[in-house]
Amino acid sequence: MRLERAAALAAVTLLALSPVASMQTATEAPTGFDNLTNGHTDQATFDANREIFDEIEEIDEGLGPVFNMRGCGECHGNPVSGGISQVTELRAGTFNGTSFTDHPGGSLIHSQAINAAIQEHILGTQFNVRTFRTSLNTLGDGFVEAIPNSRFTEIRNTQPAGFQGTIINVQVVEAGTATRVGRFGWKNQHGSLLSFSGDAYLNEMGITNLVNGRTNFAQENTSNGNSVAAFDEVPDPEDDGDDVEAFAQFMRATKAPPRGPITSSVQAGSVLFDQMACAFCHTRNITTAAPGTSINGGQLTVSAALGNKIIHPFGDFMLHDIGTGDGIVQNGGQATRNMVRTAPLWGVRTRNRLMHDGESLTFDEAILRHAGVGGTHSANNFRNLSPENKQNLVNFLKSL
Repeated sequence: MRLERAAALAAVTLLALSPVASMQTATEAPTGFDNLTNGHTDQATFDANREIFDEIEEIDEGLGPVFNMRGCGECHGNPVSGGISQVTELRAGTFNGTSFTDHPGGSLIHSQAINAAIQEHILGTQFNVRTFRTSLNTLGDGFVEAIPNSRFTEIRNTQPAGFQGTIINVQVVEAGTATRVGRFGWKNQHGSLLSFSGDAYLNEMGITNLVNGRTNFAQENTSNGNSVAAFDEVPDPEDDGDDVEAFAQFMRATKAPPRGPITSSVQAGSVLFDQMACAFCHTRNITTAAPGTSINGGQLTVSAALGNKIIHPFGDFMLHDIGTGDGIVQNGGQATRNMVRTAPLWGVRTRNRLMHDGESLTFDEAILRHAGVGGTHSANNFRNLSPENKQNLVNFLKSL
């Protein structure tokens, strides 16, 4: 889309890969809310990609015609570029007691439009499934992308009955028909950051785009199922792939969210977190694939900066039904209607609206919303804690 950026994108420099590097002992992933690279790219490239990530789109660049926000940074900017925000998106559809169907035009109801005539709305009470979704943290997602498929199976196999996550495989858009374990988005819609970026550019900002030359995201969304062609003056695709690549490279180079102060109360709460069975789904430690590993259908090689790294996401990146599901079906089929991805808790202290819909405003409320076999167990354990231990657990969560 912006050819003057091609030089910056071409300048991506990965740390050297070698057989020796792939045999090294795993080390801790770098963390920080500091807008500094994790080493996947040099700092100059990171800064150039961050500028593109934070840029506000204009109508003459292809914004809309229906959209949610004008730039990645508007939804992912707290406390630094790539973080979270208070922004939510709206989804809707119909559940007839057996299956879910999308609202006309798709389950995503765009919050904004470049012309009032095409503003989307929920069209009637028959669309009885309505839910908000909060903006997700993307910091550290390069490490998440570098988790091998086998690691998810290993985690699931260690989870007790009632706590086991659901793994779905989704298309890696840049690799054509290749699939990979989904890990990005509340419904695990994507397994690669390039696919995730192309999807978000189209569906959140209305910018049609190419992903590795493929046209999956090259057609404008409708307004409640009606064409917006009369309002769209920019030829499609509006991005030739440069911006999408910059978004993905930026996220790959972000550091993981850092921990806050560790006090004696936080340490006590950490022990309780495990005792209450929270850690079965909010997985503490995951190690990424070795440097040099081919992922994303052969379209990406794990760099030395991202490979053999230990991350602490406090999430298993799998789908679960804990009684708070949004009722929306996307990639996983009807069985996933009430499932959402375990919210990774790293960086959760930067949120003031919790759970997938943002409707829980305190950690106590979020914990007590957990239901289902595993969720109810953890929620009941929390109810039975002494006031002091409840505070210890909350203090632990506030340190993440």
